[in-house]
Amino acid sequence: MPCASRSDELVFFVNGRKVMERNVDPEGTLLTFLRKNWTLLSKSWLLRLTGTKYACGRGGCGACTVMVSKHDPVSRKIRHFSVTACLMPICSLYGAAVTTVEGVGSIKTRLPPVQERIAKSHGTQCGFCTPGMVMSMYTLLRNHPQPSEEQLMEALGGNLCRCTGYRPILESGRTFCMESNSCQQKGTGKCCLDWGENDSSSLGKKSEICTKLFAKEEFQSLDPTQELIFPPELLRMAENPEKRTLTFYGERVTWISPGTLKDLLELKVKHPKAPLVLGPAMKSQGHFHPVLLSPARISELSMVTKTSDGLTIGAGCSLAQMQDILAERIAELPEEKTQTYRDLLKHLRSLAGQQIRNMASLGGHVISRHCCSDLNPFLAVSNATLNLISAEGTRQIPLNEHFLAGLASADLKPKEILESVHIPHSQKWEFVSAFRQAQCQQNALPHVNAGMRVLLKESTDSIEDLSIACGGVGAATISAHRSCQLLLGRHWNELMLDEACRLLLDEVSLPGSAPGGRVEFKRTLVVSFLSKFYLEFLQELKKLVKLFSVPDSRHHSEVSDQFLSALEDFLVTIPQGVQTYQNVDPHQPLQDPVGRPIMHLSALKHATGEAMFCDDIPMVDKELFMALVTSSRAHAKIISIDVSKALELPEVVDVITAEDIPGTNGAEGDKLLAVDEVNCVGQIISAVVAETDVQAKRATEKIEITYEDLEPVIFTIKDAIKYNSFLCPEKKLEQGNVEEAFEKVDQILEGEVHVGGQKHFYMETQRVLVIPKTEDKELDIYVSTQDPAHVQKTVSSTLNIPINRITCHVKRVGGGFGGKVGKPAVFGAIAAVGAIKTGHPIRLVLDRFMNNGRIKALDIECYINGGCTLDDSELVTEFLILKLENAYKIHNLRFQGRACMTNLPSNMAFRGFGFPQGAQVTESCITAMAAKCGLPPEKIREKNMYKTVDKTIYKQAFNPETLIRCWNECLDKSSFYSRRMHVEEFNKKNYWKKKGIAIIPMKFSVGFAATSYHQAAALVHIYTDGSVLVTHGGNELGQGIHTKMLQVASRELKIPMSCMHISETSTATVPNTIATAASISADVNGRAVQNACQILLKRLEPIIKKHPEGTWEDWIEAAFEQRISLSATGYFRGYKAFMDWEKRVGDPFPYYVYGAACSEVEIDCLTGAHKKIRTDIIMDACCSLNPAIDIGQIEGSFIQGMGLYTTEELKYSPEGVLYSRSPDEYKIPTITDAPEEFNVSLLPSSQTPLTIYSSKGLGESGMFLGSSVFFAIADAVATVDIAEDFMVQSPATPERVRMACADRFTEMVGNCLFS
Repeated sequence: MPCASRSDELVFFVNGRKVMERNVDPEGTLLTFLRKNWTLLSKSWLLRLTGTKYACGRGGCGACTVMVSKHDPVSRKIRHFSVTACLMPICSLYGAAVTTVEGVGSIKTRLPPVQERIAKSHGTQCGFCTPGMVMSMYTLLRNHPQPSEEQLMEALGGNLCRCTGYRPILESGRTFCMESNSCQQKGTGKCCLDWGENDSSSLGKKSEICTKLFAKEEFQSLDPTQELIFPPELLRMAENPEKRTLTFYGERVTWISPGTLKDLLELKVKHPKAPLVLGPAMKSQGHFHPVLLSPARISELSMVTKTSDGLTIGAGCSLAQMQDILAERIAELPEEKTQTYRDLLKHLRSLAGQQIRNMASLGGHVISRHCCSDLNPFLAVSNATLNLISAEGTRQIPLNEHFLAGLASADLKPKEILESVHIPHSQKWEFVSAFRQAQCQQNALPHVNAGMRVLLKESTDSIEDLSIACGGVGAATISAHRSCQLLLGRHWNELMLDEACRLLLDEVSLPGSAPGGRVEFKRTLVVSFLSKFYLEFLQELKKLVKLFSVPDSRHHSEVSDQFLSALEDFLVTIPQGVQTYQNVDPHQPLQDPVGRPIMHLSALKHATGEAMFCDDIPMVDKELFMALVTSSRAHAKIISIDVSKALELPEVVDVITAEDIPGTNGAEGDKLLAVDEVNCVGQIISAVVAETDVQAKRATEKIEITYEDLEPVIFTIKDAIKYNSFLCPEKKLEQGNVEEAFEKVDQILEGEVHVGGQKHFYMETQRVLVIPKTEDKELDIYVSTQDPAHVQKTVSSTLNIPINRITCHVKRVGGGFGGKVGKPAVFGAIAAVGAIKTGHPIRLVLDRFMNNGRIKALDIECYINGGCTLDDSELVTEFLILKLENAYKIHNLRFQGRACMTNLPSNMAFRGFGFPQGAQVTESCITAMAAKCGLPPEKIREKNMYKTVDKTIYKQAFNPETLIRCWNECLDKSSFYSRRMHVEEFNKKNYWKKKGIAIIPMKFSVGFAATSYHQAAALVHIYTDGSVLVTHGGNELGQGIHTKMLQVASRELKIPMSCMHISETSTATVPNTIATAASISADVNGRAVQNACQILLKRLEPIIKKHPEGTWEDWIEAAFEQRISLSATGYFRGYKAFMDWEKRVGDPFPYYVYGAACSEVEIDCLTGAHKKIRTDIIMDACCSLNPAIDIGQIEGSFIQGMGLYTTEELKYSPEGVLYSRSPDEYKIPTITDAPEEFNVSLLPSSQTPLTIYSSKGLGESGMFLGSSVFFAIADAVATVDIAEDFMVQSPATPERVRMACADRFTEMVGNCLFS
């Protein structure tokens, strides 16, 4: 309930400025506070620091990272730590100093090294994640001015990037690191990373080749003395702390922060149900707490006590502080006492990201008893003790299975709090270990985790005590107490292991309907962890025998050399590699930027947070916020919609429904707002408009919708085929005689290949701001889109007003990947309806969530899950069929494709537009055929590849010479054949670890299959001071199109890029634009800019000839005096492209991009985890406009494709609800997922006369090459003695890899499931 009492004053600093605020909402976060655009009239403070980005809202992406500095009362030192502002409660900042990206530096004042280097190292593309990256690195450098590479990787582990592939970000960070020993040959002119087995290839011509993308020697040095000091006022406050209790009242919640332990205990008596909040903001779990107690100012909860028997750590210590405490204690104690601490420290490093470890407290982690808690299983088996305190006194309880189960007799009483946790020292003959397996190595919740401990009777192998606790296999951490008791007295040998596994599977049982599913996988992991523990302790026994000089140790079991690799963890190492491109012609003028690695135009602004994205636009007068109401049913009739309760809420202005649309409500079968029926969970039904985003979202929960379920409900392709549910007619291509060919072949192989879906996961979610003007029904729309013209047309038809009244503005887009082509028009139109109905500006920001190897015939039927509406599914089906053949000439070929209609949300276009999925099907057929014929896959690929000038299945002629060059270069530069031998040798020697290697060719078609979609226009103005303004129809998505356009204009006008500017993409300056997609935008818009510049230069020619010695400014002034127009529209009519689906022939694509990739991986057969050892990519870029940008696009798309094929998995509930929405459940690659060695080369001496300056579009092609990792994993799995058929399904998640590596443990689980 709202309280009339007056709040205390919250005092903290932001970027050196003091903040004193009484009107804070305890439910608010630091992110909201920083970004709020408060006016001085209504509030007492104005910050609006929008460099800190809102992306996931759950602390999982790092885009909102800031640095918090506090005085530590225990160490009496200033502690700097990174946090995610979206999870930091604003009330917890009393006495803290916050530094945001704006406080680090600015292009207007001072640009410090951390921001300069990430920009100049090309570590930014769309730039939305860049401020968070900068702040993670900045915090690291404040604590360690010369960090190690390990510290750098740890610092960036909580930050996600969807564009770059991480390599250039890490390169910028490495420039601060102490000199590594990664290359001992620096200064000799040759690097240990130089490729290949010889220098005979074209890449060996050193005079033409460059490997330098930035000049490290130009960077300014780091001077720690120039950074912001900790505010003296806060230091005085910390040294003389405020002892009184501080209280902050909100609309619904009261935050109480006592100054002493005594006050806290009294408050706990008064508010026994109030939780203690230390660390991240409490996210709603169905519980609402009107009172929150914050013990942040109580030093007793952060105390550390070292005793003779163990270590007591205050419950208020963060997990990061816990790491430091353990490291310090390990250094002080003898080795035999620290085994528990060493393993706990190693375990902590794999938990979450650095920001979460800085925020989460030990006490909060223990008390939450989350089913996937990483610490509780370990602490439970380590015999940890919980020290409790209340107003009545102190007591201790064991952190055991009873506490973990939440039994009242073993739990905290309502008036008690956890003061500290005691962790005992290791004993002689004792061993403790922690295990976890997640979707990816870092910053991911575990599928299963476990803590295991064994104590042997002295100098024997007989078990005296045994403890096993597992998380992720039940509603809470489960202790296998009964199994452990039955194993006491047994010898530590194979017989014991076999019995232990069977007992454990019997005790840790999971029903088939267990939350999260993966039952078989989870049970297999439990016994796999036990097997690892068994092997680890056998190795440890060797050390113990030596350490304690046991006279006769012959009775101890030995670990076979073949099994030793199971004990080695996949270490996190910083990626290394070489980026190779062709030098520009030595005669090219220095001021001509084409072909040079020019920094992204907005890179410095990305790094300082000054680059404005759609939601960074300041709040406009009378602005309202919109939130969408979506369907909770997959297929149902809408009986009624009751909005009355929503409209009763304060600050709610209106509810928008389909009845409010004055024009067209979308298309038939694809309505903007649902009418009568819904066809998927998440379909938009209505929208709430309110004065604040918080109230708008709350109001959506008050709208009551009554449904009547309809049948059938279709979620899968299998069901769609069964019910004949399709979105469009079948698409088909055929050549040769498939049936006749199958009758004559030696081998016939049949099967299915399943390719999973992928979320776009652009860092900037969909967002739009619609501003109605006061006259003529005009609208200004600021939108994050790849196709502003489509937004403009959709809004026009929705509102029934002419297109010329609507102007769409796109400054930059925080990532798109195809997901911002069509959908922004939907959100723009709904927001526009709200703006017209209310007369107010509307802001809408979405939240997250044969025996010779020759293939004689190939017949493929493809089905795609298109969701509930057509969207782009017909086009994707067409492109899928057109691109299926990839690089192969197969004489008898038939491709058929259908788009299935299901009751899932509509699936949109994604980077590659069907090619990554279709080509994987083809490559899976190749790999399966190789296994059938007993030949290496690379031999089958090579034998069936296009060799000479030929025609595709759709009869488009092309020359595969460049394709063959890429293949041969990749074979050579990756040292493929010698590494293949090393892989085979490794696999012979290792049982539980296996390596795999694969090389994949690529023929990627660029562009749209229609001539009209290749046209482009540009507008170039020259002003009287000589400065030039360039506008074109492409949108800046992070792919560097604006940078490339200025490079083109610079070459054509023969003036420096510094004289030029691009403001934004606007439908008012360049109308009727085409979507920025299909890798063609730089090509066609570049031609339009070139045309405009040539027109202008032609006009200036007479003046230049008359005054050749004049300057550019002189010529422009003269042109103005002579009344020569200094503005020109450039136009490119487009490449010819067509496809006749009735005749099944055409020339649908302007040109192809060729490439090849080789990847090597190592898998852990016991857990399904894998690491990427090395990737080599050769890409045909012809003459790159900008090698730095093009290499960045290749690396970023490769990593994104790697995610598609390995970790990114869409999981739906039986009701059609997408489970995997947030960074917690949906795992895109993190910084630790990049290959340890990552080499990219642009193929030199390649030309194409078709495109501008003989360049090629590379935005999408690298995506499919990520499949080389998938096929390398498949290669590794195939070497397992009892490997299951792995080729049937992608992505290659740990679950699929583990279950494909069949062994006695999977057999045990299978027997248990069916017994």
